[in-house]
Amino acid sequence: MTVTVDIWTDINCPFCYLGKARFDAALAEFPQRDGIEVVHRSFELDPTLPADASRPIEEHIGRKYGLSIEQVAAKERGMAAQFDEFGLPYLTGRDFGSSFDMHRLLHFAHELGRQEELLDALYAGNFAEPEPTFGSHERLVDIAVRAGFDEAKVRAVLADPDAYADAVRRDEQEAASLGVSGVPFFVFGGKYAVSGAQPPEVFAQALELAWGDRLVPVGVEDAESCGPDGCAVTPTA
Repeated sequence: MTVTVDIWTDINCPFCYLGKARFDAALAEFPQRDGIEVVHRSFELDPTLPADASRPIEEHIGRKYGLSIEQVAAKERGMAAQFDEFGLPYLTGRDFGSSFDMHRLLHFAHELGRQEELLDALYAGNFAEPEPTFGSHERLVDIAVRAGFDEAKVRAVLADPDAYADAVRRDEQEAASLGVSGVPFFVFGGKYAVSGAQPPEVFAQALELAWGDRLVPVGVEDAESCGPDGCAVTPTA
């Protein structure tokens, strides 16, 4: 039996980065962690940006909220201090841009069963490395290859704008149907929702609730049943 945790995030989002770390900490301590399946879903903070869009985060936040560059820089320093308390690297002066291609690559990685590895690499690239992350396929190729992905396959995904595009849009449509307006957003077992970068104990509580609601087998496991390969027949004496 497994319980699925669906997590909507965006690489642009610092609280998604922090929320993942807090969720991972809770999951690591959860006794039934081997029965938890984590699926990362796509959510773009700004889906209107062109694919090659990239600009300094201070400029983006300043325009959006009417703040001066100095005010934004101060907020970024405060954010870095908060992340440092959790042991996460956070460089100020990062960029902001379209994450659509990143989400396409994450669906590619999901097919390989390696979504966590790529997501961690993308977060590290954006928040812990000085080189701009957005607006460059070469930068994404570099991040993915360093995370152990095949370069030719990564380039093939990025070269085809339709590859996994429908999967990204389906995730975003599902988020809209759930009323998700911000990320990170977690859904545990299709029933319990947690919004934001909550403390690990909140995620631990959600895991307990979702696990308690799973289907519990009753009776013997090897009772007669039918499946894709037909119906088991117990020989008679």
